[in-house]
Amino acid sequence: MTIGEVANILGISVHTLRYYEKIGLIRQVDRVSGKRRYSKANVVWLEFIQRLKRTRMPLEKIRQYADLWHMGDSSIPQRKDMLLAHQQQLLEEMEVLQGHLDFLNKKIDLYETREKSGGSLPRLDEACPTWLRTPPEGD
Repeated sequence: MTIGEVANILGISVHTLRYYEKIGLIRQVDRVSGKRRYSKANVVWLEFIQRLKRTRMPLEKIRQYADLWHMGDSSIPQRKDMLLAHQQQLLEEMEVLQGHLDFLNKKIDLYETREKSGGSLPRLDEACPTWLRTPPEGD
């Protein structure tokens, strides 16, 4: 596949693909008459990179992972450790986000209850429960 075809499949720019190659995320791209020709394996690898990016793994960490991957099976323990550390970070972020979501859900429930009862909403500094006035930790 050409660089344009791969960019289209992945929804990224041709410039991004060239950058990935420049920083070593993609290493084995064949050239035909000087033009890049991507294999199915290249596309699968790029999809994996995109997935890591969507988890907010920094490109530098992804590059480190790629370096380990190119070392072969001997690097499996290090790759696993990297993914476990990133997994833990994501779990912690999810816990914080869940707290924010819980807060919003309670506020929405309060509005729905008031709408159904026809009552007015109290001022935030007066009658609202403490959980509505106190921001969750980390804010």
